[in-house]
Amino acid sequence: MLNSLSGRFLILTAIFVMLAEVLIFVPSVARYREDFLLSRLERSQIASLALLAGEEISPDLEEELLANAGVFNIVLRRDEARQLMLDSPMPEPISRTYDLRDTTALGLIRDAINRLMTPEPEVIRVMGEPLRMGGLLIEITMDTAELRSAMIDYGLRILVLSAVISIITAVMLFVAVRIFLVKPIKRVVGNMKTYAESPEDARGFIMPSAGVIELREAEETLQVLQTQLTHALRQKERLAQLGGAVAKVSHDLRNILTSAQLFTDRIEMSEDPAVRRLAPKLVGSIKRAVHLCESTLAFGKAEEPSPTLAIVPLAEIVEDVLASERLAVGEESGIAFHDDVPEGMTIRADAEQLYRVIANLVRNARQAISASGGQGDIWLTAEEDDKAWYLRVRDTGPGLPEKARDHLFTPFQGGARKGGTGLGLSISADLVRGHGGNLALSDTGDDGTTFLITLPKGSFGTL
Repeated sequence: MLNSLSGRFLILTAIFVMLAEVLIFVPSVARYREDFLLSRLERSQIASLALLAGEEISPDLEEELLANAGVFNIVLRRDEARQLMLDSPMPEPISRTYDLRDTTALGLIRDAINRLMTPEPEVIRVMGEPLRMGGLLIEITMDTAELRSAMIDYGLRILVLSAVISIITAVMLFVAVRIFLVKPIKRVVGNMKTYAESPEDARGFIMPSAGVIELREAEETLQVLQTQLTHALRQKERLAQLGGAVAKVSHDLRNILTSAQLFTDRIEMSEDPAVRRLAPKLVGSIKRAVHLCESTLAFGKAEEPSPTLAIVPLAEIVEDVLASERLAVGEESGIAFHDDVPEGMTIRADAEQLYRVIANLVRNARQAISASGGQGDIWLTAEEDDKAWYLRVRDTGPGLPEKARDHLFTPFQGGARKGGTGLGLSISADLVRGHGGNLALSDTGDDGTTFLITLPKGSFGTL
């Protein structure tokens, strides 16, 4: 209960109301003390009226008048002359004097706090202006015991009243919060739980109905989020089903095409000039179809395994990639491979996955140069700083067309050459992201293309 929103709101409301009442309490007590002293001055002035009429009073009557006024003596100043109107013995000397004619609010508060903090009774002198132009000044001496007792009694009544007000206010606010805030919030939470149990069911969408603007905005945002998420889940499910079907078809088709590829090897040995002329085209078509099936199967896997990071020599990986590519193109291809990787440079990566990334980029560069019908060069360079390792694959090919740049890392859309699927770059980008790095197109144009692989060192330093 106390940990709930309404419970905490109840406690905070009570605390804040009490703090507000405490801030009001001190000025109220100071004002009460001033009114108490002014009332004693007024009663003392009334008690002295008998002497102003010129009548003689008996000692007993004088004592009774002073007792009714609650003072020890009364001094009235009229026409610059001070006159002791009523007098009685004082139990002790005067300890303090208070002039109510020119006191300030801070002074009244200070004097009130001092009186409450002083439990011992004192005899004080109080000065003020007489009522109804009854003189220039009236002075009285009095005991503070009754004053302090009256101030404490008034303060306790103020505190009790404050507590009652704070409780009533807190309860009313508690009920209001429960109705106008907590109830709509619980409705939103309940809808979220219901939607989480079956996100594909559109009946679980929230219908905004809150009267509070902020809550209604939250409900509308949640409704948009639920709609988009349900649509994405349905699309993902359809794509997963489609991907499964495509993977099965590609698997069987790859087997069929592999068998067909074996027959084309025999066809190339035919003596028929027409057959020998058409055989290379058939072989090329079948190879492209096999490559498409293999790429589709590779991309259709549920997910790439997480990289097994280790310290690996980068130069050896680069040399393996370039050796394979040199064998693939032969010595008469006109394509030259160069590497500028510092000897002994190590890198923290999964050796197998990094090999696949570099091989994909080098193969794409080689195919781009071959497709242009000319000769070219491919460079692999590497460098590092305190934050990351940087690998660049640069070629002198014709550059990437604008369509390929727009969807460079999108499966089946980023292919730059005819017959390409674009899966190589997509898979490579995923592998680099698995290392916490980034694969990006650095630049491309008529003089060639450069890809940049960035692998962060992170908190592992040179590891």
